[in-house]
Amino acid sequence: MIRTTQLERLGLFDAKVPRYTSYPTAPHFNADISASDVRNWITEIPRNTQISLYIHIPFCRRLCWFCACRTQGLPNLSPLTGYIERLKKELALIRSSLSKGVSLGHLHLGGGTPTILNVGQIKSLMAHIFDTLPVSKNAEISVEIDPTEVDEGRIAALAEIGMTRASIGIQDFDPDIQAAIGRIQGFDTTKRAFDLLRSAGIRSLNADLVYGLPMQTSARLTETLYKLLSLAPDRIALFGYAHVPWMARRQKLIDQTALPNPQARLRLFQTAQQIFKSDGYESIGIDHFALPNDTMTLASHTGKLFRNFQGYTTDASKFLIGFGASAISKFPQGYAQNAAVTSEYSKLIDTGDMATVRGHKLTNRDRLNSDIIAALLCQFQVRIAEICENHDIQPAAVLELFERVNMRFENLLQVTETGLIIPSEARPLTRMIAREFDQYNSTQISYSAAI
Repeated sequence: MIRTTQLERLGLFDAKVPRYTSYPTAPHFNADISASDVRNWITEIPRNTQISLYIHIPFCRRLCWFCACRTQGLPNLSPLTGYIERLKKELALIRSSLSKGVSLGHLHLGGGTPTILNVGQIKSLMAHIFDTLPVSKNAEISVEIDPTEVDEGRIAALAEIGMTRASIGIQDFDPDIQAAIGRIQGFDTTKRAFDLLRSAGIRSLNADLVYGLPMQTSARLTETLYKLLSLAPDRIALFGYAHVPWMARRQKLIDQTALPNPQARLRLFQTAQQIFKSDGYESIGIDHFALPNDTMTLASHTGKLFRNFQGYTTDASKFLIGFGASAISKFPQGYAQNAAVTSEYSKLIDTGDMATVRGHKLTNRDRLNSDIIAALLCQFQVRIAEICENHDIQPAAVLELFERVNMRFENLLQVTETGLIIPSEARPLTRMIAREFDQYNSTQISYSAAI
């Protein structure tokens, strides 16, 4: 049993570390990647491959103060028309570069608020996506849903175009906490969204919560969790609030003195973990929970859980193409990111080329570290045989590396000739352990809290 004092001694309550939704992380991207690189990488996608698309809608009718995503508020919705036309142009740019037989396996509409689009805009955009790529059998089409920005018509349109999964933003149901983070969203409004989605035939529903919010206590969080469980989501993402006002200026509206300290954050997470477990949910990775029959639970059990910019996923594709301002694409060769500012993105697309402005070409060392970090975050273990099979490294060198990391964490890990395992009691340290395999200097970059 690890005591809080030991976690403190190891630096858990002071550490600022990446979330590792990519490796290397986006702050280490550079300007060496160009639109021509991306065109070449798209051309090299093998025939008959299933790929994934991410469509970024960076607009919200209101800006929630806690959010650090690339979004902007819209006093009126007129800019949406021009932005959607740029998305269509960007889709058209890749169509001629794709090999025959390439199909769509996963599609995610994120933001921002994708449901800010009206019915006509949803149908028009989706028609262009499907014209660009044929949809694979059993493709997953997921959409982020803001319950305050959705109605029966929009949900019907999303169901009509084949949405299979909805990711519903909640954060917290406590009205005082909602006021403190600038997101007013009553339980009845959220329940209505759940009911409308199920009535439209959407059976796979995710819920997104945040712990570490201002004024949040275990008692208040418990009340929120029981309300959520009455809605019976299939999956729950419980993200730790990242207070980064130097990156997200809107967070300056949040009273920093009302935020729970790191020790309290750990207790909040443990409270939620216990409640979810008692209701039959299984822990998935460091911050997700899912029902036993969910595909993510099966993926976790079979070693087929993955991690991308949306967090944990069952998407095994090596090809993820991002569209829209700030969207990131991932290829076996590396990462590419579009211009983050909407106006700059639009100008680049209007030139008739892609909007790529930065990225990273992967080295063999990057791929080795990436596989180790992904295994730690997805499975809490790394098998030496798998690492050596996929990379030019000897078992003795991997074992030596693992033993050195174990010493750094006071031998809390299980290291044998077969690999490294993070025992359950040491899992709060997982992101810190992953950082030990990160070769990039992060001292000049301010990441979020490790817990």
